[in-house]
Amino acid sequence: MTRIPHETSGEPNPLHALTLDRLRCRTSMKWRTYPDDVLPLWVAEMDVPLAEPVVRAVTDALTLGDTGYPAGTAYAEALAGFADKRWGWDGLAVERTAIVPDVMLGVVEMIKLVTGPGDPVVVNPPVYPPFFQFVAHMDRRVVEAPLGADLRIDLGTLEEAFRRAVADGGSAAYLLCSPHNPTGTVHTADELAEIAVLADRYGVRVVADEIHAPLVAGGVDFVPYLSVPGGANGLSLMSASKAWNLAGLKAALALAGPEAAADLARLPEEVGHGPSHLGVIAHTAALRDGTAWLDALLTGLDDNRRLLADLLAEQLPAIRHSPGEATCLAWLDCRPLGLGDDPAEVFLERGRVALNSGIPFGTGGAGHVRLNLATSPDVLREAIRRIETASDCGDRPGLAGHG
Repeated sequence: MTRIPHETSGEPNPLHALTLDRLRCRTSMKWRTYPDDVLPLWVAEMDVPLAEPVVRAVTDALTLGDTGYPAGTAYAEALAGFADKRWGWDGLAVERTAIVPDVMLGVVEMIKLVTGPGDPVVVNPPVYPPFFQFVAHMDRRVVEAPLGADLRIDLGTLEEAFRRAVADGGSAAYLLCSPHNPTGTVHTADELAEIAVLADRYGVRVVADEIHAPLVAGGVDFVPYLSVPGGANGLSLMSASKAWNLAGLKAALALAGPEAAADLARLPEEVGHGPSHLGVIAHTAALRDGTAWLDALLTGLDDNRRLLADLLAEQLPAIRHSPGEATCLAWLDCRPLGLGDDPAEVFLERGRVALNSGIPFGTGGAGHVRLNLATSPDVLREAIRRIETASDCGDRPGLAGHG
């Protein structure tokens, strides 16, 4: 695979563009869940303006009244072009794709295609909390294969989970988070190939959530699961949602390897009614015309990863943290601070900064928090200052001028 490094696009860093006052005008979950004196660095919304090609495409559609039902393969074609240029993967076949409402609803539909009620789904905690929720709601059962101490997939643990999952002779799926949320780990080609070998050995079907694939740090290679040897019977979900901040414009793509084409063909026709036509237009424009904006964002995220590491080393050296290789998120081990299983609650109450509690991420999450890096350096500095103050177990910090 040939990686295209982050290019100097000439675009300004979008993480520097918006003030807190401007951001607080937003009405989305990130900015309406907590009072205005709280700095929200939790849910994966980014503090950025939209890429101009996306704004233009959606505005043009609204001007034209083009607000009907989605149709065609433009989204898949744009993703195939992006994957070829960005990841050196020319194997994304448009005819083996389907538009789905979003990645998690797509995950649900893919798991329904390859398992039945009561069947096991293997996951690698700590992992994105909706994995647990959606699996339970579709009447499947979670089998955990926790990450290793290095926050990478432990292949021995995974094999044992596969063995347990198929012990009764039924169907089983493996919900692979790639890149991994919350750790930011990017699985290597060798790791993914070994996963494919294990999946084939035990008859476990792989469904890969690859929503964070475009958000990879400089010098790191993302490898699509369907591109590795043995990945031909896998299913994948991809989207422009996370990388271009389009969560409110619903649309994603389900992808099938050559040996899974018949499975994807069984996708109920009504699933395609869920995506937003404007979402399809926005995601297509992002993938096709928004790469310069993305490069500027990736450079800004690289800067913020370094800044966070420096701030923690200087102000909170007890927190254990390894900068992630992908996503806009950071996973912080706060157990040495002695704040209990839910330090996020302490940071919110004493520091007025909102982070994700590690507990809902499953085994290995207690005592951890997830921090959203996709903000301005000034907000990040202020957040760490507040966390430091809260960690000292002193009085609540003064907030004048920071709301």
